[in-house]
Amino acid sequence: MQYITRRRAEIIPGLLLVVLIALSAFLLKGDFFSFFSWWLLALILGAVWMPVTGRLFSGFADKGWVFSKILAIAVSGYLVFALTAARLIRFTMVSCIIVTALLGAGCVFLLFRDTRREIQVFPLDRLGLILTEEVLFVAFFLLWTYVAGFHPEAYGTEKFMDYGFMEAMMRSDYLPATDMWYSGSGINYYYGGQYFAVFLTKLTASRVEISYNLMRTFVAALAFIMPFSLVRQMSEDLATDKRKRLVPVLAGAVSGAAVSIAGNMHYVIYAWILPFIQRLRGEEETFYWFPDATRYIGHNPDNPLDKTIHEFPCYSFVLGDLHAHVVNIMFVLLLVGILYACLYKSLKDPRPEETGRAFWIRELLSPHILLVGLLLGIYKWTNYWDFVIYFVVAGGTVLFADIVRFRGKIGKVLLSTILKAAEFGAVSWLISLPFTLTFIPMVSEVKLAQNHSAFYQLLVLWGLPAFVVIVFLVSAIMDSRAKKEGHGLSGLLEGMHIPDLFAVVTGLCALGLVLIPELCYVKDIYEAGNARANTMFKLTYQAYILFGITMGYAVFRLLMVSRQLFFKCFSAAALVLWIWTLGYFGNAVSGWFGNLADPSFRQGLYALSFLDTDFPEDAGAIQWLKENVPDVKVVLEANGDSYTGYERVSATTGLPTVLGWYVHEWLWRNDTDSLNQRNADVDMIYTSQDTNAVRELIEKYGIDYIFVGSMEREKFGERLNTEGLRSQGSLVYGNAAEGSFILKV
Repeated sequence: MQYITRRRAEIIPGLLLVVLIALSAFLLKGDFFSFFSWWLLALILGAVWMPVTGRLFSGFADKGWVFSKILAIAVSGYLVFALTAARLIRFTMVSCIIVTALLGAGCVFLLFRDTRREIQVFPLDRLGLILTEEVLFVAFFLLWTYVAGFHPEAYGTEKFMDYGFMEAMMRSDYLPATDMWYSGSGINYYYGGQYFAVFLTKLTASRVEISYNLMRTFVAALAFIMPFSLVRQMSEDLATDKRKRLVPVLAGAVSGAAVSIAGNMHYVIYAWILPFIQRLRGEEETFYWFPDATRYIGHNPDNPLDKTIHEFPCYSFVLGDLHAHVVNIMFVLLLVGILYACLYKSLKDPRPEETGRAFWIRELLSPHILLVGLLLGIYKWTNYWDFVIYFVVAGGTVLFADIVRFRGKIGKVLLSTILKAAEFGAVSWLISLPFTLTFIPMVSEVKLAQNHSAFYQLLVLWGLPAFVVIVFLVSAIMDSRAKKEGHGLSGLLEGMHIPDLFAVVTGLCALGLVLIPELCYVKDIYEAGNARANTMFKLTYQAYILFGITMGYAVFRLLMVSRQLFFKCFSAAALVLWIWTLGYFGNAVSGWFGNLADPSFRQGLYALSFLDTDFPEDAGAIQWLKENVPDVKVVLEANGDSYTGYERVSATTGLPTVLGWYVHEWLWRNDTDSLNQRNADVDMIYTSQDTNAVRELIEKYGIDYIFVGSMEREKFGERLNTEGLRSQGSLVYGNAAEGSFILKV
């Protein structure tokens, strides 16, 4: 009977996987091959890296199957980057494939060695679980990919920056690539997220026009399946009744959905409760626009002195920006998974009594600790805020584990924690060198917050997860005290279940990330009126992720394990409210993508479809540049303000121009003098009657092509000196009398 049950658990998800692949071919049509190649690559990489992942996640029922995909991408992609930055290899498709294949060969060697030693790194006895996780991953990958096809344009908000970074790196033989908005200089920003998108683009022989959208949907799918796998395992580790196998699955599903597709209570209150009250009063209902949930504090009511941002993953996935903090979600979740695997392994092993050199070497050479350092180093290049945040999360995990392991021996606890924190810092410093050696830090300082959020607004945004965490903490403390394991903090932590202990760390860190912007912020160029915006944005974004992980575990822990009626009632009510927040996904998707039920409105994944509709005059000229200029050449175009249609040439081709979005370059370089000079020089080239002065400027910036199109005519108007420009080069595209044209200098 057990054999039949297990076979059924394998056959059913296996058949579902086949159905999903067939469905993807039907729904995605021309995009299917690109979609399938990305999924197949992730599948192969994950399977090949299981000899490594299986060791790291040895306590997991699936041996870390889901996390194996991202571990492979992180290590392989980083090694290609490091070798490219050192100019030891060129950044080409061939080099990406060779490096990835060599690392994969090393993993295969480990597999053969493990086989001879009868070490099992593939959980063949839990094949049904692996297939189930793969089904869920493909389902969410397909869902987001289908949806993205209704609004695929890499245009609007900051998409020009994200897309432009990718195109610039696709053209570059070495890294950092030339900044497409500041010719003659490398990108001086955290471009690691876009780099990994390009790395996968090269591995799959894709084009950025398609892979831009595939990367955002790939990460969105991972944002569900990685929390699902982690919290499912945490709940299984806690379960006292192994017959209730559905409970861990439900807990994992809640966490996955909480991180990837849920909104916050702002949606519940302002999209449902307040309109209901307005209807009862006979008043006109307030229209709910999904970005409102991310622009609340300082915006409603309006406060021009304290505009803030508090985004979360679902909003990012719908909007379609491919910022570093979005791509970094998969690496953040990998680190969180590794921390739990490390905690579980260290506390399941016998408590160490030795203190000699061999003990400390074994502690500090732990692959979990080294890998955490590696990921933290990657964060310095992808999203520096995540380095700071997860250095603290990792340190907190290590501290709590050591308190339990060493039974409160304060000297040993402090020594171990300090040494591991120093190791995190040293390894991350070494790993980040290929980036930091060419990176000029943006000068900033930490300042005390002069403005503070209204308490009710904090409750609206984070009250639900905060209360769940607090009630869970109370429950965990009460259960620990009931065991009477010992006195003080050591006894309290020692009496907790391992998953409880980890949820305490993630929950406390999430609470802290929400509170910090109320106390201080990091100063940047947005000081006037938006001082706290970036600090609140980056900190609460990660708080949302940690809250999502903690909530999924805590709600079912309170429902299934706690004996007090209050805890059960509270968690049931919290679960109902959380389910209500899932409506945000439907509201946002319908508001941004339109009628998904009608496939005729789906445009596909082509990210440059906006050129024909928004820049019809320029589309042909831009396409000519993409097809006929394979190298890194400087193309002059009119520059303009951030978030506008200016820089459509450099952004869509990756070809550098003299000056791009002003505010962005101001943020990246903090040098307004050079920006103002470049701005004046661009104006002079397009408008001056002095041909000699124009020639000197062309030579100064190494300009190879001059682009004249709709935005140049809009900016310079009658001042545009078409005849003077014609004297500087030969016409290679278009007609100078009308429409867009390109001059080769």
